[in-house]
Amino acid sequence: MKIRSELAKILQHEDINFLLTNRIPRRLATRFLGWLSQIENPWVARASIAIWRLFADLDLSDAKAQTFKSLHACFTRELKPGTRRVDADPQILTSPCDGIVGACGAIVGTELLQAKGFPYSLKDLLHDPALVDAYRNGLYVTLRLTSSMYHRFHAPHDGAVEHVTYISGDTWNVNPIALRRVAELFCKNERAVIRTRLRCSGHLVTLVPVAAILVASIRLHFLDVTMNMNYRGAVEIDCDASFRKGEELGWFEHGSTIIVFAPPGFRLCDDIREGTVLQMGRALMHLP
Repeated sequence: MKIRSELAKILQHEDINFLLTNRIPRRLATRFLGWLSQIENPWVARASIAIWRLFADLDLSDAKAQTFKSLHACFTRELKPGTRRVDADPQILTSPCDGIVGACGAIVGTELLQAKGFPYSLKDLLHDPALVDAYRNGLYVTLRLTSSMYHRFHAPHDGAVEHVTYISGDTWNVNPIALRRVAELFCKNERAVIRTRLRCSGHLVTLVPVAAILVASIRLHFLDVTMNMNYRGAVEIDCDASFRKGEELGWFEHGSTIIVFAPPGFRLCDDIREGTVLQMGRALMHLP
């Protein structure tokens, strides 16, 4: 505990944190961890998880498995049945993941915030003029997953995934320190734009999982590929995959960010504000 406390003090220093998590060879570090995490050896897995615990409050009490054959298996762990309650109200859009609310609120025209004083545009993030128009003056919530959180993400409502756009990019850290220093960070990083259509109302809701350093890999159940730095497949992928609210869509290899976009007429639930800690399935937005 003392070692972890000392490490936490060091990492809380903004300059040191930014240096250690961004001014290293980001892509090389990400590839190395990807290789290390896949090694299926009990000694390697236990040692890796023990080191991970030095840097994070890793709580595995709600995990379906308690022993893991690799670091990757721990990162992408499933939950015990019933450990997340999904709000069943049909007028509620739920959180697709566990996370901490970052910037959120109304989109001003086509501009929104990654952090106070750091705006970015829908055009640069989404690369799709039709989606930009759909979310003009709409609503957004940024959900940050820390490294120790549950890393799978789920459908926020009954509906279907219509289309996925994969955008390759960098692997900047997405923690608050980096968001206050790197302009348009989300627009620089690797990401997937997942376009979904709500079954009950026909509204278009889009999820944008953004990868980061040590986590440049996104897996979607309905696509037979893992989207990562090695992926050179189709950038635009048509889909027709139906999901129930709360059903699993995919996962990150580590922690990162998901941005949820809704068109005008939606509104945030009263307790959704910057800093709110959410679990998957909690009420996020009210439908019109």
